[in-house]
Amino acid sequence: MTPEEVGERLVALLRAAATEKSADPSALTAGVSGGGQGHERAVVDVPAALWWLAVEAVRDPAALGCDFFDWLSAVDELDEGFTVVAHLWSTRRKHGLLVRTRVPRDNPVVESVVDLFPGAAWHERETHEMFGIGFARHPELRPLLLPPGFEGHPLRKEFLLASRVAKVWPGAKEPGESEAGTAKRAPMRPPGVPDPNEWGPMKGKIPPPEPPARRARPAKEES
Repeated sequence: MTPEEVGERLVALLRAAATEKSADPSALTAGVSGGGQGHERAVVDVPAALWWLAVEAVRDPAALGCDFFDWLSAVDELDEGFTVVAHLWSTRRKHGLLVRTRVPRDNPVVESVVDLFPGAAWHERETHEMFGIGFARHPELRPLLLPPGFEGHPLRKEFLLASRVAKVWPGAKEPGESEAGTAKRAPMRPPGVPDPNEWGPMKGKIPPPEPPARRARPAKEES
């Protein structure tokens, strides 16, 4: 089956279930990922109410036969909530599928698929820990990677990367800087990194960056 056929097949299988679950059938959409010839994957977006049913249909040998659970994670979409993504693969038919759903930011919960794929357990634990997404019916959403007592969810975009303020970043220099010690401009800060002059141990102690020195123009020669 081509990626297009795989996506269309899953959408067709879920249309009847959408009516039963009072989900909007128009929210079922299929597409194809990038990656070049031979690497494309079907991508199917489903309502959160159909998440478990979608994964079950993908696994069903009579439907798509994706017997291998590859991975599950999420994407922070800010005001639009979180996108939960799972990738599954058929070891016999040699086709893969990305299943996606969107959960709201104020109540990010989706049904666990551990009863369908036991290997999904730690993927859901990590996603719960890093994004704060709940997985209903998961047998044990205990911490996986973070130390006891850790507060917050590090992969949410509003999470403050305090270590970038409390400790000098040891990475490469900012663009335009050199070992010769040219005038330093204000460093660029990625999302989630607060201004060290407004937050942290150096608050109010950092002088503004010096403007780069202007090179004098050579005097015009009189003809």
